[in-house]
Amino acid sequence: MTVVEGPGVEVEQLWHDRSRWASWIDGFGHLEKLEGEWPLEGARRVYSSRIPGRALVSERIRRYAAGDGITLITEDERTTAVQRVRFETDGVRTRITVEVEAEPKEKMPPGRRWWWRRKRAESLQRTLRRFAIELAADRER
Repeated sequence: MTVVEGPGVEVEQLWHDRSRWASWIDGFGHLEKLEGEWPLEGARRVYSSRIPGRALVSERIRRYAAGDGITLITEDERTTAVQRVRFETDGVRTRITVEVEAEPKEKMPPGRRWWWRRKRAESLQRTLRRFAIELAADRER
């Protein structure tokens, strides 16, 4: 979760701006494919990842509600996940809450699973920090 300076509509516009994803999504290499109208339900993006073990990442929008958030189904070669992103705003600041329910495709011993979850959480935190920086830079212009 992070709180950013900016009304919800402005925050969501940047979140869904495909020309900017590489600047704030941790590990985002480049967009390989975009199907459908992002961020509408059923739209799918496939991007190359710079994170080892995540060569190609596929994300499909399961649910989208403008002003509220999105739910994505994410898959790479080692993981499947459901990611929920919520936007709550008072018109001045917006709270972005991201919840991820991820499971490795193969069994892992407890210690390795803990490490895997920790690395995923750190990546998500980097994404939220970079997003906040991008938004702040836009607002200064």
